[in-house]
Amino acid sequence: MPDRQRDELIATLHALADAARVETLHHFRGGDLGISNKADAGFDPVTVADHAAEEAMRAILAERRPEDGIYGEELGEIPGTSGLTWVIDPIDGTRAYLSGAPTWGVLVALSDDSGPRLGVIDQPYTGERFIGGLGEARLDGPHGSRPLKTRSTATLDEAILFTTFPEVGTEEEGRAFHELAAQVRLTRYGMDCYAYALLALGQIDLVVEAGLHPYDVHAPIAVIEAAGGVVTDWQGGSAADGGRVLAAANPEIHAAALEILSKAEG
Repeated sequence: MPDRQRDELIATLHALADAARVETLHHFRGGDLGISNKADAGFDPVTVADHAAEEAMRAILAERRPEDGIYGEELGEIPGTSGLTWVIDPIDGTRAYLSGAPTWGVLVALSDDSGPRLGVIDQPYTGERFIGGLGEARLDGPHGSRPLKTRSTATLDEAILFTTFPEVGTEEEGRAFHELAAQVRLTRYGMDCYAYALLALGQIDLVVEAGLHPYDVHAPIAVIEAAGGVVTDWQGGSAADGGRVLAAANPEIHAAALEILSKAEG
C-alpha cells in the first residue's frame, strides 16, 4: 500500500475516533440516555449516544471516503466500491456505558476481503487510544505513547483470563469456558472491549467470548494481531464473522486454551 494511502486511512481512523469521543462523552454519566431495548428477550440496550456517535462517524466517511463500504452496529450496512469497509461499533459495552463504568469503548476497523487491516479501540473517558495495523501498534493516552506488545506467558497456570461469561453464551459454551478458567491463575469478568486492549498492551493473556458479531471483533483482531497476539474462533479458524472468539497473547497460550475450547459442542 502506498504511504500516502496508508497515511490517509490512518488519519481517517483517528478522525472517526475523535468524532465518537465527542458524542459519547457528551452523554456519559449525564442525563437521559434515551435507553431502548433491541432484544425480543433479555436486555440488549441502545442509547442516544450509540446513534449519535455512529451518525457522526458516517458523516465523516461520506465526506472523506465515499467509495468505501460501512458496516455499523446501529445503522446497518452500506456497500462500497473500493473493496474496503469500515466496521463500526459506536459503543461496545453499552451496559457498562449506561451504568457509568469506564470499560466500554469505540471500535472502528478497516477491513477488506482478507479481514481486518487496521483498527482502533478507543476509551474516551480515560483518553486511551489503542491502534493497530498498517505498521501501527501503539497506545496513545494521558501518559504519552507506548508500543503495544503482547505477553509471552506460555502456560495456563500463569495466565490471566478475561471474559463476559456468564452473561453471554450457551450452557455448553459456559461449561467449556469454566473448564478453561479452572486452569488459569486469575479470571476477571465483564470488561467489554477494554479486555482486548489490555491483552494488546501486555497486561493479560486470554480473552474468551461467544455470541459476538463482526463489529464486536474486527477492531480487536487488528489491534491484537499488530501487537503480536492471535485471534481465532474456538476451532482455530477465522474470527472475523464473530461467534465464539479466543484472543491470546501468543501462539503457545493460544494453543493451550484452544485445546480445551475446541471440544465445545455446537
